[in-house]
Amino acid sequence: MTFDSSPIAAIATAPGRGGIGVVRVSGKNLSSVMTAVCGADKGSSLQARHATYLNFLNTDGSVIDQGLAIYFKAPHSYTGEDVLELQGHGGPVVLQMLLTRCLEAGADIGLRMAEPGEFTHRAFLNDKLDLAQAEGVIDLIEASTEAAAKSASQSLSGAFSKTIQTLVDKIINLRMLVEATLDFPEEEIDFLEKSDARGQLNGIREALQKVFSQASQGALLRDGLNIVLAGQPNVGKSSLLNALAGSDIAIVTAIAGTTRDKVIETIQIEGIPVNVIDTAGIRDAADAVDEVERIGIERTWAAVQTADVIVHMLDANRGPTKGDEEIAARFPANVPVMRIWNKIDLSGHRPAIDRMPDATHIYLSATDLLGMDLLRGELLHLVGWQQTGESLYMARERHLIALKSAHDHLEMAAQHAAHDSEATDPALDLFAEELRLAQDRLSSITGEFTSDDLLGVIFSRFCIGK
Repeated sequence: MTFDSSPIAAIATAPGRGGIGVVRVSGKNLSSVMTAVCGADKGSSLQARHATYLNFLNTDGSVIDQGLAIYFKAPHSYTGEDVLELQGHGGPVVLQMLLTRCLEAGADIGLRMAEPGEFTHRAFLNDKLDLAQAEGVIDLIEASTEAAAKSASQSLSGAFSKTIQTLVDKIINLRMLVEATLDFPEEEIDFLEKSDARGQLNGIREALQKVFSQASQGALLRDGLNIVLAGQPNVGKSSLLNALAGSDIAIVTAIAGTTRDKVIETIQIEGIPVNVIDTAGIRDAADAVDEVERIGIERTWAAVQTADVIVHMLDANRGPTKGDEEIAARFPANVPVMRIWNKIDLSGHRPAIDRMPDATHIYLSATDLLGMDLLRGELLHLVGWQQTGESLYMARERHLIALKSAHDHLEMAAQHAAHDSEATDPALDLFAEELRLAQDRLSSITGEFTSDDLLGVIFSRFCIGK
């Protein structure tokens, strides 16, 4: 992406009405905007990091609003540039008037509307945040659970970045030893033995594996789970959705085909956001009551293809049927399946869980809320959730890919280090190269080695004003 360093302005608070609204301006020299909007007397005398109550003035000197003006002098600001924040009343019309006035006053210095995420992008470019911290900003804003918010706050504070940097530093130290051995082969130093290179490498690999585990758990907090309830009509899918949600989300009747389209409800299980998707009952298209039900069945199969976990609902009172087998045969092979035998209040079964090679079987009653704890626990078990009590990092897919790639390079380095060869052996060169590649992959997480295209994608997902 091409970076435009001209001053920027935007409304920094969420759309709609509120008690307070904020217009934010960032750039190298904002004195003209400050004097025009805040008045020649007060605007020119704003003290850095002090709130001043004053009138926000229009072009003709009339008052747009009254509020607080706060000036942050570079580099002591969010973006690392001079920043002016105008905090007034949170009405959309008055905020738009104030923003328009700022843009007019800053026309001579090239003041323009900010792009999505541009304030945070400038913070990154000015070394106020690294890339992982910048991503923590939007993760904190978008957190849907308390656990996710805490994890995002960890990343924003720099905990994840510090952990990654510690790993990078260890790799750098090991690389220095390797490079020294390559540069001075005449010394005939038994590098692998005297520097305990293998021991150092194993320590790095173990530390990386721990970080990957924590990051994988954090990714669940961020992305949540998509669980699709699938099965024949009238097996209790909507009843199960209501039981999980704790309220009557879906309409439940004894009439087959009541659910005509998918119903989505987000719940929390141990702080993890879970999107439960109730779908139309699956039966042969020829048996569909009308075109609406037929389309609903098609959408059911589309939802199944994108599921993290498929919950196949069956009637425990009726037992397995040919229709149930035909449905199971169409499930994607790479998606975990859980078979729920519902209506045990009628069949006489007790709540139970049975982990079989084909799928996990759970016996419960959605209407009487029997066995629901078994279901919640097994859902987390299937996706690898482990409640360890350790701090988790709000990782993204690119972080996990980078960590996995670094792990693979360290594995290759370990293979080269396993050769009992002389220091001049080509294996030592390969060892050094794998360490370099592992370092590069880890450094990409914090943005030390990151393409402009990737930056464009990341910051474009931010809201305007942040």
